[in-house]
Amino acid sequence: MLELLAFPLPGEVLMSYTGFLVFQGHLNWTISILIAGVGSSVGMTIAYWIGYKLGTPFFDKYGHRFHMGPERIEKTSKWFNTYGNRLLVIAYFIPGVRHITGYFSGITRLPFRTYALYAYSGAFLWVTVFITLGKILGPQWEQFHTSVKKYLIIGSILAAVILVGIYVYKKHKEYLKNVAINKLNWIMNLLHTRKRVGLFISFTGVVTLGFIILMIGMIQDFLGNEFRDFNEIVGLLISLIFDQDWTVTMHVFSLMGSRNVLLMLIFLTLLWILWKGRDKMIELLSLMVIIGGGELYEESLRRIFHNLSPIKSSLMEQLSYSFPSEQSLMAFVIYGFAIFIFVRHTGKVWIHTFIPMVAVLILIFIAISRLFFEVQNPSDVAAGYVFGGGWLGLNILLLEIFRLLRSIDTQPNRELKN
Repeated sequence: MLELLAFPLPGEVLMSYTGFLVFQGHLNWTISILIAGVGSSVGMTIAYWIGYKLGTPFFDKYGHRFHMGPERIEKTSKWFNTYGNRLLVIAYFIPGVRHITGYFSGITRLPFRTYALYAYSGAFLWVTVFITLGKILGPQWEQFHTSVKKYLIIGSILAAVILVGIYVYKKHKEYLKNVAINKLNWIMNLLHTRKRVGLFISFTGVVTLGFIILMIGMIQDFLGNEFRDFNEIVGLLISLIFDQDWTVTMHVFSLMGSRNVLLMLIFLTLLWILWKGRDKMIELLSLMVIIGGGELYEESLRRIFHNLSPIKSSLMEQLSYSFPSEQSLMAFVIYGFAIFIFVRHTGKVWIHTFIPMVAVLILIFIAISRLFFEVQNPSDVAAGYVFGGGWLGLNILLLEIFRLLRSIDTQPNRELKN
């Protein structure tokens, strides 16, 4: 309650310690969340009514004494006007923001019912997350507190971006609907033209560029030896979330990422190209390049990173030689290309959405299975997927460019025959 009145108290540390006491059996998890949620809601309510009663003049004059001066109020005003009251839920996870949202909501005369709905929901979500993390991590919370907090802030920012998108959509729903309809009609008119391929090439290029940016970031983190906390946190969470009851399931997903299954998937992709392919020679050549070249690509990467590894102990040298993970990289490439070819030559719209979603889930659980059995570090598996995504995107991009160039070359010949 006191922290949300802008008192300098470490609410997140208190809640995580509460979770630690729950872990030890001294406190009840449900009651702790209930009391902390009520306390937070009371603090937000008091802050709202203080802001509502005193208004802007008081804070203009005295606000600087408790970090609520005119400049802070002006910045927060722009934040509210831009993103709307729904971000009250996310504000709890952003240090410095949660302390002033209650006051500012009152100052701006936000309807109390609306304020209470979002502020109280956010309060209970906030306390549940930190008390639960304290309970799950137990005595290891202090070791990971800084890193967990950093990832929660990143997650909160991503959630805020999503909420902003939802807010903008609802506020400009009719306009966006009309724009979407016009664009869909335009795209439908291009379905049988080269422009459709051009649009797909542009989209693939953007996605590939995103993977390349991630690759650069992971290379920097690897060379700076900054994966230690990430590996420890992810490994710990996997062991806590997935107990021994998941062993059979994890064996199944581990099998789905094995070399035999990947070889079978390559064979099925080959048959599909021969049966449905429109440019069979180009697609078969692309399949050979993406698989054969992928093997050389991942082997070269692992040797390079092995030599560049900042850690030189014998044990860590062996681990660093698995960065990026060979199995993860090839699984991502083979599954990705197989799904692309299947969807590329299938006319049913629902398949275009359903099959890629299933493939994504399979890849996620293949990765989790490797972490579950402690085969490789989380950073190695993540790097395998990121580097695999870059290789896959580049090859699909080249395939579609060659396909487009071939159609351009054959078009004049057809016109001459006519």
